[in-house]
Amino acid sequence: MGVFTYENQVTSPVPPSRFFKAFVLDSDHLLPKILKHGIKEVNVEILEGNGGPGTIKKITFHEGYHLKFLKHRTDGLDKENFTYNYSVVEGGPLSETLEKVSYETKLVASPDGGTIYKISSKYYTKDNTEIKEEQIKAEEEKTAGVFKAVEGYLLANPDAYN
Repeated sequence: MGVFTYENQVTSPVPPSRFFKAFVLDSDHLLPKILKHGIKEVNVEILEGNGGPGTIKKITFHEGYHLKFLKHRTDGLDKENFTYNYSVVEGGPLSETLEKVSYETKLVASPDGGTIYKISSKYYTKDNTEIKEEQIKAEEEKTAGVFKAVEGYLLANPDAYN
C-alpha cells in the first residue's frame, strides 16, 4: 500500500467554535440542507456508534450527484481543541486504486477572530498504485467547497450555532 499526503488550509471570518458546531457536530443535519447543488436528496444514516470515535455513517446521495454513497468512519473527535479525524472507507472518492482516504482536521483561531481550517489528507492506495495529483486536488477542492458552503450559511444566519 502506498500513502500520498496532501495538506491544505482554508480561512473564514467565522470563529472556530461556531464553525466546529456547524461543520462537525451538526453536519448530519446541516450539510444535507445546504449542499443541494442539483442533488435531490441526501440521507445520512448512522450504522455503528454514537457520533464519537468508531462511529460509521453511510451518506447516500440521490439523483443528480456524481456519487451514490460513501461510508465515513470517525477516527477522533476533540471538542475542546476543535479537531476531527475521519476516514472514507467505502464509496465516495474510493476507486479500484484507493483503499481509504483519511483526514486530520483542525480549526484554529486566526488573528482576526476567524478560523483557519487545517486539513491533512492521506490517500491509501491499493498495491502501491500511483495516484494522480489532479485527482487529489479535485477531491480537496470539493472539501474546500463544503467548507465555504458552511461558511456561507453561517454568515447568512448570524444567530445559528452560537
